[in-house]
Amino acid sequence: MQRVSRKSFVLSRQIRSASVWAQVPLGPPDAILGITDAFKRDDNPSKMNVGVGAYRDDAGKPYVLPSVRKAEQLLISKNLDKEYLPISGLASFTSASARLAFGEDSAVVKDGLNATVQSISGTGALSLGGLFLKRFYSTPLIHVPSPTWANHIPILKTAGLEIETYRYYDPNTCGFDFAGACQDLEALPEKSLVLLHACAHNPTGVDPTPEQWRQLASIVKKKQIFTFFDMAYQGFASGDVTSDAFAVRLFTEMGLPLVLAQSYSKNMGLYGERAGAFTVVTSNPDEQRAVESQLKIIIRGWYSNPPRNGVLIASELLNNTELREDWMKELSGMANRIIAMRSGLRDGLAKRGSSHDWSHITNQIGMFCYSGLNPDQVARLTNDFSVYLTKDGRISMAGVSSTNVDYLANAIHEVSK
Repeated sequence: MQRVSRKSFVLSRQIRSASVWAQVPLGPPDAILGITDAFKRDDNPSKMNVGVGAYRDDAGKPYVLPSVRKAEQLLISKNLDKEYLPISGLASFTSASARLAFGEDSAVVKDGLNATVQSISGTGALSLGGLFLKRFYSTPLIHVPSPTWANHIPILKTAGLEIETYRYYDPNTCGFDFAGACQDLEALPEKSLVLLHACAHNPTGVDPTPEQWRQLASIVKKKQIFTFFDMAYQGFASGDVTSDAFAVRLFTEMGLPLVLAQSYSKNMGLYGERAGAFTVVTSNPDEQRAVESQLKIIIRGWYSNPPRNGVLIASELLNNTELREDWMKELSGMANRIIAMRSGLRDGLAKRGSSHDWSHITNQIGMFCYSGLNPDQVARLTNDFSVYLTKDGRISMAGVSSTNVDYLANAIHEVSK
């Protein structure tokens, strides 16, 4: 075995210490991935992972929609090529995405006022929106709800926007702080930029009622606020794509300016396919063409053009009448299973004589339940019961099933006595 001389060893250390990357700090691990890693290491047969925001069937397994499988087989039979998509994406997908969001009879769609491009899922849509707004909107400051999806902050900051928050969640009621949100929005300067979750607010599951949305829209109109809607759960919240698009359609019907990020990760289960869309609602066809041209310039200098496979599947589900009907039924089935698990969890806590008010479990909607548990209680859930969730007490209801909902109810009861 060849021996390394002391001189060579010293030289190697000098090279390493002089490396260009020597000053790069080690970044913190992703919180959600850390939860998953800890879950995998746990040998408790009753362990639960309710930290990850991905749908699971009642057996706790990843779920591929039957309509997606049918679409894949249909695409295989077409023997398609692998050519580049246009910079703006697959036209049949972007036009159908706009119709899904704004409605078939929307004036925005009928008059061609939507500049809609394909994005790399909802994350890519948010990033593209941030880059566009930073380049062309009058202020780089965006106001986001407190709390909001954790990734909103780095995405928008990376795009060059500055972040401030407005009140949204009331920890005393585990519900919507409507009065606080209204006060904060009323206090904003005119033409401020505001992020809104269209439905199934992440992480709280707390949504405004239709009447509250109308009052918020009145404030937005009065203050000339520009809205950035994030719609990652259309159809996945209530089981109905029309109901979940209420806020977006209300704002467009009132003529309020907005941009919209859409994702098909949750409502089609296309997590790894990265299918999404980004839309700017414009005032006239000339403006639409100009905006779309600028979106294409950003995309071209970023990733050139988007991937094909996911949007080909999504396009089939959106445009093929038979597949669309199947998808709508499956989407409703996923939403209803989560709603049933919410009821089961609340009932399980009631049966154990819990003295707490758990009505927020069923009042909230969508994939996540903001439980109201504090960090110490969350730690006990993990350490004593092998229930893994984020420190803020957010429970992914998609990880709850008919076989473990009672176990979860008992665990929550024990740590919250």
